[in-house]
Amino acid sequence: MATLKIQNVVKKFGALTVIPELSLTIQDQEFCVLVGPSGCGKSTLLRIISGLVKIDSGEILIDGEDVSDQEPVERGIAMVFQSYALYPHMNVDRNMGFGLEIARTVRDEIVRRVGEAAKKLHLDQYLHRKPRELSGGQRQRVAIGRAITRKPSLFLLDEPLSNLDAALRVDMRVEIARLKAELNSTMIYVTHDQVEAMTLADRIVVMNEGRVEQVGTPMELYHQPANRFVAGFLGSPAMNFLKGKVIASTSEVASIQLDLGPTIEISVIKPLDLGSDVELGVRPEHIIFEEGNGFKVSGHLGFVEMLGSDTIVHITIGSETIVARDSKARYFSSGETLAIQIDPKTCYLFDQKGARVSITPQFLDALCPPNLQKDMT
Repeated sequence: MATLKIQNVVKKFGALTVIPELSLTIQDQEFCVLVGPSGCGKSTLLRIISGLVKIDSGEILIDGEDVSDQEPVERGIAMVFQSYALYPHMNVDRNMGFGLEIARTVRDEIVRRVGEAAKKLHLDQYLHRKPRELSGGQRQRVAIGRAITRKPSLFLLDEPLSNLDAALRVDMRVEIARLKAELNSTMIYVTHDQVEAMTLADRIVVMNEGRVEQVGTPMELYHQPANRFVAGFLGSPAMNFLKGKVIASTSEVASIQLDLGPTIEISVIKPLDLGSDVELGVRPEHIIFEEGNGFKVSGHLGFVEMLGSDTIVHITIGSETIVARDSKARYFSSGETLAIQIDPKTCYLFDQKGARVSITPQFLDALCPPNLQKDMT
């Protein structure tokens, strides 16, 4: 268990700056997930924390101690990589305990720790097997078990489920969630899979081009994105963005002329410049197929994804494509003309720089606890 503080860390590879300047605090016993697109710097940051990558400036502090110049073995950290990195000639027992052997831990203690980890990970009956005799999920559990036996102050997991098939990923997510509850350890988990992030994290750190875009709980980031990038990154299908211009604005309400035609009014946190370009964000689940309180637009139904419990429909309106999620059992025919309604009270507004300038959508009043209902300023 440990508190991690990253203070003004900068990392360059030659002339390329991959992390411009980053500060972040991860609390003791927190499960923190780093997410972002490929190349955003999340795996580099994890390797910086572990000591595998040296920083150019800044500090890494674990429980208040500056470990920036320490080697990985001195930091009290265990890392689980994307590849299992198991020794093929060793059985599960030795793979899980080999790090302790190297550290010259007494044999009885190795047996005890391996036994405890194997029990937690349901590997008791596989201790005699070699890696080639295990499934992908079992191999990943062995890699996690090897980290557990070291009793580190920090667990670092770098996309540990990316090599598994869909069914195994679900199973391993459940295993990691259960492990998180049992170990009460500080864990930092890197993934590009937002489902893993939303289901596992106490807090999510959204990264983009080496910068932290926003930090918060899964529901805070989903319902209160600070900017267009976060809003578009979290959510599947992704949020729709409709272009428009500001035609009138006060300190509380702005009138937006959408490129699709309708004019809407939306509550804002500050006056907006007349004529400035903006984007209206609406999540697929907030698009209405029946009569409701919102503006109506019509388009041609293109692609339909029938998922059983939900249907995802792609609607072409002029040059825009809107993706909607429908949870009712109804039939959609490709090519038909379809009318939809969008309630501005469920929408977000982003300015030219991508910052959110609308208040928290009013529908959250009924869905979220009071701490999520505060305006984003």
